[in-house]
Amino acid sequence: MSPGDEHDGYGGSGQTRTRLPEGNTGDVHGGTRRPARGSRSLLTGVGVVVLLVAAIAFANRGGGDPAGSSPSSGTPGKAGSTAPTGTRPVTGTDGTVPTGYAHDEQGAQSAAANYATALGSTDMYQKGPREALIRAVYAPAVVDNLLKRLDDSYSPALMASAGLEPNGTAPSGLTFVARTVPIGTKVTDYSGDEATVEVWYVNLTGLAGEGSTKPVTSAWFTSTQNLSWTAQGWRLTSTDEHEGPTPVNGDNRASVAEEIAEAVEQYGGFTYAR
Repeated sequence: MSPGDEHDGYGGSGQTRTRLPEGNTGDVHGGTRRPARGSRSLLTGVGVVVLLVAAIAFANRGGGDPAGSSPSSGTPGKAGSTAPTGTRPVTGTDGTVPTGYAHDEQGAQSAAANYATALGSTDMYQKGPREALIRAVYAPAVVDNLLKRLDDSYSPALMASAGLEPNGTAPSGLTFVARTVPIGTKVTDYSGDEATVEVWYVNLTGLAGEGSTKPVTSAWFTSTQNLSWTAQGWRLTSTDEHEGPTPVNGDNRASVAEEIAEAVEQYGGFTYAR
């Protein structure tokens, strides 16, 4: 999901940009998926939309505390080494996307992290799940125009170039991997009902399994998300992203395709909180 074309002007909430996969025409910009990049091809793209979304494997953090309750450990507003800090992130879900974030800076950060994760999932490649996901994370004013652009972008030709079936699923015997893992969040602007949050994350994309010609690779990005407080809580109005910060690769042995496929199937994702 590298910088792509721009996706402009949605609704009355100002400019909305969301990452669309390569192969689009016109001004489009994805928020959770990105253009082709080396062997990743189009798979490192779609985000925020980009992303590019298989159901989103969110595992709710335990407990049923309301969004305003205090965490059991850690100091609100300060980074913790072993656990999320601050306000409990969720009181419910909208489909597979956690909802119920607090109406404050910490709630905006929790929403941004979870929305980046959702928009970086395999659901973005299938029409039905993609529509449900976009309606769950974007402000209503920008949704309809955005969906039209996304439906045009996720064409059979794009799916073929990504190694997928026309409906966005993996070929028989292969596992499609598209997972975004937030590393941290930062508020750069906040005014009560409007927030700008940066999410630093690593994205995994590719096809795992014997005979795959598009191996799963990792890429690092920072997504800038503009959110508004609506009747549905924090919702995205626009997203943008840039590469990095990118760590130096370690000395780990690259796993074989079967190991990656098993890991994706066996290890669930998280609901993120600040």
